[in-house]
Amino acid sequence: MDILDKKSDAVLSFFTGMDEMLDEIEKALKNRTPHLNGEKFLTHKEASGMLRVSARTLQEWKSSGKIPFIGLKGKTLYRQSDIDSFLKNNYSA
Repeated sequence: MDILDKKSDAVLSFFTGMDEMLDEIEKALKNRTPHLNGEKFLTHKEASGMLRVSARTLQEWKSSGKIPFIGLKGKTLYRQSDIDSFLKNNYSA
């Protein structure tokens, strides 16, 4: 039986695999979207990206009541379904 140390192929392969798994978990956590009762919520940045408008334009739409939002402790969230409805109702071919 071989003695495993930190330079052995099996140990290096194991830790390489663990590093790759941790990278994937970090990516998944960064890209997660909060859910509540099955509803997805988007941040201001995510919503403006989805609508392909500037953050300022989205702010104007929010302030004028064009698009619904939720304010929580200084953070603005948008329901995914509200963004989808807004896109559907304002789409022109």
